[in-house]
Amino acid sequence: MKRILANALFFWLVLVISQNAEAQTGNEIIKKVNDLMNQESLFSKSKMLIQTSSGQVRKFEYDSWGRDHNEKTLIRYTSPRRAKGQAILMRNNADDIWMFFPRTNRVRKMATHAKRQKMEGSDFSYEDMGSGDSFIVDFRTTLLGTENVGDESCYKLELKRKSGSSSAYRKILIWSSKRDFHPLKMEYFENEETHPTKLLTLSEIKIIQGVPTAKKMVMQDLLDGTQTELLLQEIKYGVRLEEKMFTERGLRQ
Repeated sequence: MKRILANALFFWLVLVISQNAEAQTGNEIIKKVNDLMNQESLFSKSKMLIQTSSGQVRKFEYDSWGRDHNEKTLIRYTSPRRAKGQAILMRNNADDIWMFFPRTNRVRKMATHAKRQKMEGSDFSYEDMGSGDSFIVDFRTTLLGTENVGDESCYKLELKRKSGSSSAYRKILIWSSKRDFHPLKMEYFENEETHPTKLLTLSEIKIIQGVPTAKKMVMQDLLDGTQTELLLQEIKYGVRLEEKMFTERGLRQ
C-alpha cells in the first residue's frame, strides 16, 4: 500500500513539474519570438500586393522605420503616385495612430479602435503591422506541443487575450520554428476561438545581419476570400533613428 501511494505521489510530482516546465517553456519561446520579430531598430523597403475578392490586384510600395523594438513604427508610401508621400505613424504598439496626407498637408489622429482596421484596404490591420510586443503584453501563452509546418519542426503556441487588452484577437495560434524561433504560420481568431478569421504564412526565411527574416508574408482573410502578399525588398537592422522622426511634425517631412 505504501509503495502504491509512493508511486502515485511520484507520478503526481512528475506531472506537476512537467506542466510548470511547459508553461515556463511557452513563455520563454514567445519571448524569443517577440524579441526576434521586434529588433531594436530597422529600416525596410517592401512591396504589398492586395488581391481583392473580384480577383484584381492592387500594388503599393513603401518605406518603413521601426524604433524601440517596434513600439514606434513609421510607414511612408512611395508608390503608386496617388499614394506617394502618404504616411502612417503608430506609437504605443499601434494604440495611437496618425495619418499624413500630402495633398492637403494635414495630419489626422485616428480613433482608438483604428488599430483593428485594414491598412490601405489590405488584409493586414494596423495592429498586425505595428503591435510591437503585443504577444507579451496582451496575451497569455501556452505551449500546445510540437507540429510540422512543411518539413520544419515547430513549437505550437496558443496565445489567449488578457482581460483589458485592446487587441482585436481573442486568440492567436503560432507555429514557431524549433531551429530559430521564427514563426512560419499564424492563425488569428477574432470573435470566437474555434474558427480562425485570418491566416498568415511566412516563408523565404533568410539570415540578414544575423537575424532570421521572412522575405515573403501572405495574409489571407478566410471570411472574405482575399489575400495580401508582402514582399520584403530590403532591410537594415540597428539603424540610428532620431525620436523626432516618430512625431506629428516628423510625419510631414
